[in-house]
Amino acid sequence: MTAVLERASLRHRLAEKGVDRVLWLLVPGAVFVVLLFVYPFLYGLQLSFQPKGGGSPFQNYVTFFSDPYLAETVWITLRLGLPAALFNVLASIPIAFRMRGRFRGKRALTTVLVVPITLGTVLTAEGLLAFFGPAGWFNRIWTALGADEPAKLTHNYWGVLFSLVITGFPFAFLLTLSYLSGIDPTLEQAAATLGASRRQRFRTITMPLLAPGLAVTFCLSFVLAFSVFPSAVMVGDPVGETHVMSIAAYETALRDNDFALGSAIAMLMALVMLIVIGVVLIWRTSLYRGATGGKG
Repeated sequence: MTAVLERASLRHRLAEKGVDRVLWLLVPGAVFVVLLFVYPFLYGLQLSFQPKGGGSPFQNYVTFFSDPYLAETVWITLRLGLPAALFNVLASIPIAFRMRGRFRGKRALTTVLVVPITLGTVLTAEGLLAFFGPAGWFNRIWTALGADEPAKLTHNYWGVLFSLVITGFPFAFLLTLSYLSGIDPTLEQAAATLGASRRQRFRTITMPLLAPGLAVTFCLSFVLAFSVFPSAVMVGDPVGETHVMSIAAYETALRDNDFALGSAIAMLMALVMLIVIGVVLIWRTSLYRGATGGKG
């Protein structure tokens, strides 16, 4: 009887601290994260400090920054990732703002907007080649209108950027729509009764409440765009203006058989992403952090 009471007392004390048997459900997820993220990351990190030819533990990082062809991949990847993420977030705002209301055909339009998620980057790249390629539909119309030569919109920077926008916009749209749905509509209604115009309501109520969510959406969109690989190969110029960091890591590890340098490039990719995300999240802390009073 005493043992039962002691166990009950222990469960009660743990429950007061927020610890109960439900937390055991987190164990499979924690094991999954450790095996598929933490362990590979730590393994790659320690491998990056073991240069293939020996020498200083930081030799791989010195090699990366001393090689202009490799070092330039940082700026090339940022030039793709930042504009793509920014465009997807900004484009999602007016569309999500309109889609949060009720109107005929809303489900069908939502389906059309998120269909690119199901296509994948490879099929999207093939579609871009068929539409924007030198012999694609766009250039057929372009030359028929009197252009001297086809517009070069594939196998360069623009082809990859288009691909990142097409594949990344659905994620940004769905996230923005979820944040907008969480804002209590009575706040705007109350402002309207006080004489605020639609623009004033959006600028002084909706955007301050939405901005913290947009910061998170931008971070997720940026990570998705920054890790670009198939698009940079299929519709880009993988040895030139779209020689991104992921391609450099792949070629170094599998073509040159230098897994240590490839791991170092992967670690630098993670570092650049963390820096950008850190800057955005620091900016986010200056925004409104209270409750939106809605469903979300």
